[in-house]
Amino acid sequence: MKKNTLVTIAIVVAAAVAGAWYLNRGAEAQDAQGGKGGAQPPTTVNVVAPTRQDVGVDVAANGTVTPQRTVDLRPQTTSTIRTVHIKEGQFVKSGQLMFSLDDRSDQASVAQAQAEVQRGRATLADLERQYKRSQELVAQKFLAQSAVDTLRSQVDAARASLAANSAAARASQVSASYTSIRAPMAGRVGAINVYPGSLVQPATSLTTVTQLDPIDVSFTLPESSLGSVLAAQRQGKVAVEATTGVEAKPVTGELSFVDNTVDATSGTIRVKAQFGNSDGLLWPGQYVNTRITVRTIKDAVVIPQNAIIINAQGTFVYVVEKDGTARQVPIARQHGFGLNAAVTGLAGNEQVITEGKQNLRPGGKVRLAGAKPQGTPAAPAGGKDKAA
Repeated sequence: MKKNTLVTIAIVVAAAVAGAWYLNRGAEAQDAQGGKGGAQPPTTVNVVAPTRQDVGVDVAANGTVTPQRTVDLRPQTTSTIRTVHIKEGQFVKSGQLMFSLDDRSDQASVAQAQAEVQRGRATLADLERQYKRSQELVAQKFLAQSAVDTLRSQVDAARASLAANSAAARASQVSASYTSIRAPMAGRVGAINVYPGSLVQPATSLTTVTQLDPIDVSFTLPESSLGSVLAAQRQGKVAVEATTGVEAKPVTGELSFVDNTVDATSGTIRVKAQFGNSDGLLWPGQYVNTRITVRTIKDAVVIPQNAIIINAQGTFVYVVEKDGTARQVPIARQHGFGLNAAVTGLAGNEQVITEGKQNLRPGGKVRLAGAKPQGTPAAPAGGKDKAA
């Protein structure tokens, strides 16, 4: 009985010693990893240095290319097409001859009107000579004054008739000019709807001419952007950039029109920008992406947007101090563009934490990614440690 008791006591003592040894090794391992007192190990983070640059504050919108002028050519008289001088899609200059109509009847009317003018001039000249002779006869007492007055009235009537005939001649010439249809402006010809021999009248559409250079882009902006757009316009020309696609070359124009009323239904206002289009990159009816630079932030501090933290405490970033701890710095976002943002609250020489910030607390230890942890013993030359 005594022998069994001694064996039991020995087993209990051995178990206690083994447990103490195990706990002691566990505490040493914890101290080696996180330091004494159970402190958290340093958080591995990535950092970036802020940059300074001028940042443009932009307002983006979708727009439609609209020509400044499009003219639908129609004849002003009923006639037949004699000659078509242009082709579909051709660029024409202002005043260039495009269509010729049958003008034989109009030319005859012009000739008749001019003949009436010549006859009126001859009649007037004869009456003026008679009136001059009658004045001489009246002076010599060979003719009554009433006869002179009658001739004077006839001269005045002949002059009025000549003026009427001259006006009729000019009117016939104007009517005859309608048979030559010319380009009202420089532009591109659309589809041609008539051919030589076609009977046309004032309701007939011959073709269209569209001005392509310069050209406008029409789009709408939210009313919240109206103040900044008007402020930029007061400072001078407002640049507008337009692109027709991801791979298309952007073109730059300037703001030319801001509507005088905000649409109360949509809360938007209509604006236009004018672009030089000599290379034909913009086409009427095309949808484009527009961007207006309303102001420029000079020498702004720029950081990645993924470094910014927004929570109930406000907007801030973490920066790395010289002693290897994280410090919380309140900031204000001025303008976001792409992956970056212009902010205030930073001097520009900090190391801003971009990754690993979700595990940080103010004053917590940090370790830069790729840096060797402090206190890590060097591996022995013979390879791995053997178990004791």
